[in-house]
Amino acid sequence: QVQLVESGGGLVQAGGSLRLSCAASGRTFNTYAMGWFRQAPGKEREFVAIISWRGGNTLYQDSVKGRFTISRDNAKNTVYLQMNSLKPEDTAVYYCAADSSFRSVVAGSGDYWGQGTQVTVSS
Repeated sequence: QVQLVESGGGLVQAGGSLRLSCAASGRTFNTYAMGWFRQAPGKEREFVAIISWRGGNTLYQDSVKGRFTISRDNAKNTVYLQMNSLKPEDTAVYYCAADSSFRSVVAGSGDYWGQGTQVTVSS
């Protein structure tokens, strides 16, 4: 079983930055694609970004391109989401997800999910 724990959320002003972390357990971490999703109150969960297990392939939602960067450090079993130029519409609970299938993670059907971390951007 793989367990994921997010951290790094908080309250920031528009234009500020945050770096989210997702710590994963298990030896299989290095072979799992890892993604980030977010869900605002009353709205559907939406895909944010994904990185392949070797880190060579990434994909971003259009609204965060150029502002967010996903990366991973397999030696630390951790995936990061660097968020710059934050906007109020980025406010949401952010979740990390993992699966051996890159496409499953993108589709929101990954086998493993973290508990979420709150990001609030004030205007």
